[in-house]
Amino acid sequence: SDSHDLAHELPEHKEAIHALKTNNRHFAKLFGEYDLVNKDVLRIEKGVEARSDEHLENLKKRRLALKDEMMQMIESFEG
Repeated sequence: SDSHDLAHELPEHKEAIHALKTNNRHFAKLFGEYDLVNKDVLRIEKGVEARSDEHLENLKKRRLALKDEMMQMIESFEG
């Protein structure tokens, strides 16, 4: 599927992601933003939405930053 939802992308961290989403408001906020940014990226890549390359690059950088921050939280949660 096209779902780049973090839980699909990181099945080995599914439990941690679920627990953090449920219990950590900051994580839940990052997760929601990641989802929105990712949907924008996919729409632009499919040509559904025309945006500048710079805009796409900025979205990809944001997506990566969000993922990095969430990964740090996942790893410390898993200990």
